[in-house]
Amino acid sequence: MPTPRNPPPPIPAVCYNATTEQLGGVQALDRPAGVIAIDGQVAAGKTVVGRELARRLGCIYLDTGIMYRAITWKALQRGVSMDDGPALGDLARNSVLSLIGTEGNSILLDGRELGPELREPEIDRNVPLVAQVSEVRRELVRQQRAIAAETGRIVMMGRDIGGVVLPDADLKVFMTAAPEVRARRRHAELLNQGHTADYEQVLAETIARDEIDSQRYDSPLTQNPDALTVNTDGRTIEQVVDSILEKLYSLHSPGGTAESPDESGNPAVFPKEDG
Repeated sequence: MPTPRNPPPPIPAVCYNATTEQLGGVQALDRPAGVIAIDGQVAAGKTVVGRELARRLGCIYLDTGIMYRAITWKALQRGVSMDDGPALGDLARNSVLSLIGTEGNSILLDGRELGPELREPEIDRNVPLVAQVSEVRRELVRQQRAIAAETGRIVMMGRDIGGVVLPDADLKVFMTAAPEVRARRRHAELLNQGHTADYEQVLAETIARDEIDSQRYDSPLTQNPDALTVNTDGRTIEQVVDSILEKLYSLHSPGGTAESPDESGNPAVFPKEDG
């Protein structure tokens, strides 16, 4: 029998009226933060930024990419072809995905906790194929909306959150970075995990993933016109989070508007990054 893992920390029920200290020096909000949607390219910094933003706001955090990775893992375990859309759709509809902890590194799939196994190169190669299947997307979007409705306050990250999953989000953020910068992040992550990785191959896979995400028929990756644009090249996690909190504060202040000026930075200071 495997050694039981320690129970995860409880998930906070809602975002609260965070104090100035909790927000890292940014002026405190005058009401709960609501729903925040973060979209962007692969390895643009969404995971680390979303997690830190949720931590500073006291929010639930959901990286929707881990849900697609879990379905991909299950398909590989069961020998389901990545070309069999109906079978993948059935697999998703018959899967129960639940949040666990607050870091977004793990998820419960049919009662089983999955974490590091979802970051394996085989998952990286196959998750784009699963994520472009309409039947899978429809089911996972349904589950994602249910999670948001149940929690009421959440930072949700993915590639179709602001436009498809939560189009009425209180704040939408779109994160981007140069392909070379994103490939370096992913390459470093693979090496840190003990995998053999070639930077040029990782770069080619990053560019290919961009094409798949932006050209897929169902819910392609697009930048919403009302989203705050954040270029993470040459910026620290704290700088990016602060810029989002400043925008959030402006929306929650008297006279705040939904206009979204660019927060683009200069060209890469992020650590290992998301899928």
